[in-house]
Amino acid sequence: MEKTILHLDMDTFFVSVERLLDNRLIGKPVLIGGVTDRGVVAACSYEARAYGVHSAMPMKRAKELCPDAIQIRGNSATYTNYSEDVTNIIKETVPLYEKSSIDEFYADLTGLDKFYNSYTMALELRKRIIKETGLPISFGLSKNKTISKIATGEAKPNNQIMVELGTEVPFIAPLSISKIPMVGEKAQQTLYSLGVKQIKTIQEMPMELMEKVLGKNGVSIWKKAQALDSSPVMPYNERKSISTERTFDRDTIDVVKLKGILLAMAENLAFQLRRGQKLTSCVTVKVRYSDFNTYTLQSRIPYTSADHVLIAKVLELFNKLYHKRLLVRLIGVRFSHLVEGSYQINLFEDIEEQLNLYHAMDKMRDKYGDRVVMRAAGMEARTISRFNPFNGEPPPLLPNRRR
Repeated sequence: MEKTILHLDMDTFFVSVERLLDNRLIGKPVLIGGVTDRGVVAACSYEARAYGVHSAMPMKRAKELCPDAIQIRGNSATYTNYSEDVTNIIKETVPLYEKSSIDEFYADLTGLDKFYNSYTMALELRKRIIKETGLPISFGLSKNKTISKIATGEAKPNNQIMVELGTEVPFIAPLSISKIPMVGEKAQQTLYSLGVKQIKTIQEMPMELMEKVLGKNGVSIWKKAQALDSSPVMPYNERKSISTERTFDRDTIDVVKLKGILLAMAENLAFQLRRGQKLTSCVTVKVRYSDFNTYTLQSRIPYTSADHVLIAKVLELFNKLYHKRLLVRLIGVRFSHLVEGSYQINLFEDIEEQLNLYHAMDKMRDKYGDRVVMRAAGMEARTISRFNPFNGEPPPLLPNRRR
């Protein structure tokens, strides 16, 4: 049986939410993202796109292209709440769904045509989302995730497309290769240099040639161009790592500040581990200097989720990695090789008061937020917020992100 896969994508989601909150923004160019010179565009309206603005563009450049644009810092908590409203509607309607980002979903409708027309169900779902949330949404419906996602992109803004079985290859043939999901800028430029600009050209190429040019990624792109994609709708993906990083508005050599922020990052991530009943055995520290050279250093450790162990290891790695007299642009921490488990007590080092302190602090953070109690040295830091990385939801995209 051929599958029936629905792809749903909220149209300019952040902008649409802001317009619900302030209808004076309707019809005007809007930029959402970091407000400093190092800010990055997290989302922009179609009116701003007409000037050449796109997401991930430096905010400074976006303002040059569209000087009349209204710039909004954005609020991730507000967007998350609206995303949850949409998620709950989808959850109530379809038998199996995957939330791939804050504003993007897949649903497996395979077999429903025996009882109810899947396209009609998708239409009714879209109408319900628009009616109950006020947010525009588009969808694509086809036999697999790749074609459905491409169809959604062609349907936008605020529309829908169904790709009939057997018409997938000619449907995507005239489109740009950039429409194929997961074709990065580097692969795109490589293919452009070979004169490959349309998906049709890839369809006519032998797979071996694509493999020779782009390796395994070339094979994956070739298969998608042939409308071949067997990837299932995954309702939950187990996280293998958690991380956070901080880009500074101004590059710094203030080592006290750097260590304080790293301490806060490690403390916050350790709390997330304990809340998700996870342990880590690999700690990585990342440093990017003002010349954009980036260095990482990692270390394997016994499985743990204890603040005092992880903070000490993070600071140890930073001390080995940090080159004095060089301005630092970005720092980050990552815990990987995660496994299920609760903190293992060290019979020779841990004391009952320390374990009770962890329990009390975590209980307060669960109830009032991750920054309600923290070490004084890390008070200046902006941590990864109250988001639980182990609840099956994708991490929220921060609207005020910076480069």
